[in-house]
Amino acid sequence: MDDTILDISHASKRFGRFQALDDVSLSINKGEVYGLIGENGAGKTTLMRLITGLSPIQEGTIRLMGHTIGKDSRILSRIGSIIEAPAAFKKLTVSQNMELTAIQHGLTDDKAIAQTIDFVGLSEKAKTRAGHLSLGQRQRLGLAMAILTRPDFLILDEPINGLDPGGIMEFRTLLDRLNKERRTTILISSHILSELYLVSSRFGFISHGRLIKEVNKDELDRINQNGLLIDVDQSSRAAMILDRRGIGPFQVLDDHQILIRQENLEPGPINRLLIQEGILVNQISQQKGSLEEYFTDLLNKDSQESRKQQ
Repeated sequence: MDDTILDISHASKRFGRFQALDDVSLSINKGEVYGLIGENGAGKTTLMRLITGLSPIQEGTIRLMGHTIGKDSRILSRIGSIIEAPAAFKKLTVSQNMELTAIQHGLTDDKAIAQTIDFVGLSEKAKTRAGHLSLGQRQRLGLAMAILTRPDFLILDEPINGLDPGGIMEFRTLLDRLNKERRTTILISSHILSELYLVSSRFGFISHGRLIKEVNKDELDRINQNGLLIDVDQSSRAAMILDRRGIGPFQVLDDHQILIRQENLEPGPINRLLIQEGILVNQISQQKGSLEEYFTDLLNKDSQESRKQQ
């Protein structure tokens, strides 16, 4: 059985002379939380509008749970989304907005409405107008409207933008529950990597309409650690030597790299020890984990490559 929820192949979108998306290909499997990171204007919202059928694709294909977007609109009933901003009516109460959403989807189960309001923690605000809610509460109302039909796939465009730390934590907890309790697959975007790092299992970086890199959580975990990064010819032998000398804790990253997870460890003695034991040391450097610096470096490299091609 194919577990692919979303499969995008060579998708492009142009608005006049502006290339909003340029040959984007990615796939998301069932149960994943995929974080799409990019600066404002990078193409995140445009891509999400294509996936949800709000904007027609010009080149390439988008398949959602095996169905091609643009040819079979029925599959869109199995997704929920918040694109750009929650679509709640400010003069309607939380309950009234949910009832309207239910009517739009042909639902008649009042219990489902109450359960969903409770799920997002808004039971005490059920009779409050949406316009009187805090930003965090409005985002949770938007989420409730998006998940009322219990979708297989949830698409969220910058849902934590502007929230205070408490609001971010509440929203993050809800996403974690949706993913683990309901096995909801989630695509979530942000321009702040450190926020998505806490909720996502896989990450795609988009810049100037192009997907420039994809990484998993393990790779970002490695980037986000502090310590002494050693590049050698044989990491397994080097690890045995470090272990024998009681140097650590350390992590073997691959065939050539080891990260000793100690801050302010002097590289000189480590270098001499490994050389004396016959290890070829290519490089030793202090690693200061910074997700935002990693993101900035990716964008700078992409800009340099773009200038070379011009």
